[in-house]
Amino acid sequence: MPVDPHETALQEIALHRSGEPFVMLNLLRFAPDGRASYEEYSRRAAAFLRQYGGEVLYAGDGDTPLVAAQGQAWDAVLLVRYPSREAFSRMVADPGYREITSLRSHALDEAVLQPTTPWTRRAG
Repeated sequence: MPVDPHETALQEIALHRSGEPFVMLNLLRFAPDGRASYEEYSRRAAAFLRQYGGEVLYAGDGDTPLVAAQGQAWDAVLLVRYPSREAFSRMVADPGYREITSLRSHALDEAVLQPTTPWTRRAG
């Protein structure tokens, strides 16, 4: 299962609404003994998040799903806010950040990284 974004997807994200803040949904399934590696990745990634204006809004363990297809339970869920897609793209292109991504890759068996766009209130 894929755990790292494809280079084409990274290029695309910078082009889509690049000036607006967004929240990245992270769904994580750890490899056996992968949690420690992910915790080390998170500790090191925190400096890059701060540098590029990112902020972890929520991080927690998955629990028993109420509605999900078989095999869709996740070990952890994170919501990370970025000031823009361009800022996210600069962060993941940073050579220092790229040096630590192997910690994340080795920690996970499966992942979903889903950029989200906020709903706006509609006059009614």
